[in-house]
Amino acid sequence: EVQLVESGGGLVQAGESLRLSCAASGFSFDHWAIGWWRQAPGKEREEVSCISSDSITTYYVDSVKGRFAISRDNAKNTVYLQMNNLKPGDTAVYHCAVPLLCSSYGTSGPVGSWGQGTQVTVST
Repeated sequence: EVQLVESGGGLVQAGESLRLSCAASGFSFDHWAIGWWRQAPGKEREEVSCISSDSITTYYVDSVKGRFAISRDNAKNTVYLQMNNLKPGDTAVYHCAVPLLCSSYGTSGPVGSWGQGTQVTVST
């Protein structure tokens, strides 16, 4: 079956960095865009970033531009989200999924159901 498993979250102080990984299996990974979403307590789920199948197109929500970088290694069926200079506002559960749309202007609703995600907590 299609599986996307997130890892790499943790508890860090503001200004520190984390790299999240999204490991995929069960589908032709190199044919599909991958996106990252996050949801903080009391907030709606937010589109964070996405990357096209060929890595030509990327999107970042304004709040993370210049700090986060999405990349993928199709040979490893893995997408990464490098998160630098983390802020308390980045605290959330981060999920990856195949988006319906990934353009430079945004991404849209994922395919399938949400998994467990990986928790990122940034302290001051």
